[in-house]
Amino acid sequence: MKRNFTVLVLIILTLSFLPACAGPGKPSGPVRYEAEFIGLFDTLTQIIGYADKKEDFEKEVQLLKDDLEVYHQLYDIYKSYPGIVNLHDINEKAGQGPVAADPRIIGMLLFARDSYELTRGRVNITMGSVFSIWHRYREAGLFEPESAALPPRDLLAEAGRHASMEDLVIDMEKGTVELLDPAMRLDVGAVAKGYAVEQAARHSEERGTRHLLISVGGNVRAIGRRNDEGDYWRVSVENPDPEGEGYLTTLNIDGLSVVTSGVNERFYVVDGKAYHHIIDPDSLFPENRYLSVTIVTPDSGLADILSTALFNLELEEGQELIASLPDTEALWCLPDGSLTESPGFAAYR
Repeated sequence: MKRNFTVLVLIILTLSFLPACAGPGKPSGPVRYEAEFIGLFDTLTQIIGYADKKEDFEKEVQLLKDDLEVYHQLYDIYKSYPGIVNLHDINEKAGQGPVAADPRIIGMLLFARDSYELTRGRVNITMGSVFSIWHRYREAGLFEPESAALPPRDLLAEAGRHASMEDLVIDMEKGTVELLDPAMRLDVGAVAKGYAVEQAARHSEERGTRHLLISVGGNVRAIGRRNDEGDYWRVSVENPDPEGEGYLTTLNIDGLSVVTSGVNERFYVVDGKAYHHIIDPDSLFPENRYLSVTIVTPDSGLADILSTALFNLELEEGQELIASLPDTEALWCLPDGSLTESPGFAAYR
């Protein structure tokens, strides 16, 4: 997760009518509502849905917001919260023995560990010590651009020696997490938001929600289709080129997630060159294989993981990984702005 800011809960409800409801008089059937709140996972959350009554939509938005807030606090690596043990607390107790952890932390860490194997080590949540160095230099460079600098390679290399998945011990029976290396730190920025969105969406589905679109900082998860008539949700993929126009593409989705990682999300400039936030686990530096990678798959947590993993894989390796996964497609935007897509991606346009 990125730096935590004070959570400002601002829910803005606006309504508009479906085209079929246009005209004078009270509309019949579900009405389209939108909600926004800012702060959780340090980003903007947007929710779109259809409901017969505004009160029903507002209730579901509040329940979703409550779910996401719990995950936000549990997965925060920058601060503690009263009454809970979160990832910040677990990091602070590295090398000091097992720590009793919430099942929602353990579930996410197990998912991240499995994903480490799936992605051939290209997403490693134990690299927190490396990521924190980059975070510190990036923040300093954004604050004083004229003094922006790159982290020394020897400093990164030393931190990289404390990033072993073998030193993350999860005891499911006892409900504990242990970091064996006192210098190791967890950073779940490549998985936490997507995993939380997926869990919150599943809770919403269990409550009977059938038509909803959730976007948490661009991590999109659709519940069902747009309405009972079977219309798809339409999700546009941003063009990562600041000089480009429009969107890369617009997708039709039904109960799927769409997640994009790009060089335009978080970066700073050193000596005229931009350095983005996705760190290659081998070089310990941002690599420039792509401008963005977009994933379409049912699970938002997996989409989050894969969008980072493919950024750190050569194109052929990434294509092989996507081909091995059911119901999963990808779109690569290459440095020259050209696009490469997996074989089934076109089906969503």
